[in-house]
Amino acid sequence: MLQPARLRDPEWPDRLRALGADVAVVVAFGQILPQAVLDAPARGSINIHGSVLPRYRGAAPVQWAIIRGETVTGITTFQMDAGMDTGPVLLTAHTPIGPDETAGELSGRLSVLGAEVIVDTLARLDALTPVPQQHEAATLAPRLRKAHGALDWRRPAPELVNLIRGCNPWPGATTLTPGGALTVWRARAVAGDGLPGTLVPHERTLAVAAGEGALLPLEVQPESRHAVGWDEFLRGARLTAGQRLGTP
Repeated sequence: MLQPARLRDPEWPDRLRALGADVAVVVAFGQILPQAVLDAPARGSINIHGSVLPRYRGAAPVQWAIIRGETVTGITTFQMDAGMDTGPVLLTAHTPIGPDETAGELSGRLSVLGAEVIVDTLARLDALTPVPQQHEAATLAPRLRKAHGALDWRRPAPELVNLIRGCNPWPGATTLTPGGALTVWRARAVAGDGLPGTLVPHERTLAVAAGEGALLPLEVQPESRHAVGWDEFLRGARLTAGQRLGTP
């Protein structure tokens, strides 16, 4: 295995070129490669990206597609250039996003689809014509931070559900309870009304009032404990209607 001490090691492009490779394939690499590295293989470098470019360029395309409520995403293979996911497209494959699918679950499916698309790309490389991206249609998918998972109860319940799905398994969508921080792993939007963040009756349990509608948590995890069902958590925490949850 060859691995440079630094990404911009001046000797690295020459070492890659000496391998005599026709093409390089880059997967899930979080830094922009120097042009000299990209050009080392005879036919350049190809990236497998987890979105339909030019939408969701960046480090977290799967997560942001879910957070922003997309219902379709896919895989793109493209010829790499010095920009961030800006090179001309080789092949694209689409797939629907399930209404309850989490970022972790979708990433698993896309990894399988991505393997199929890159094999197809390499097999057809001589016949493929790279198509320039429409840069004016581009959207960005920056790296997620823990702060992105903070549940702001003033937002509509469906948006909060999407945030929870997109932040599963990392960084987790979090709220504050009287007993400490709580991560919400799964939830659904339900009818409800009340001051945002307030626990309100819903059927035989409690939901959390949002800016529009209410959020019914399904699976939660108290700080420093294992994940449990929402009703089990309510019983242990002794929370009642009218109490409020906060934004971290």
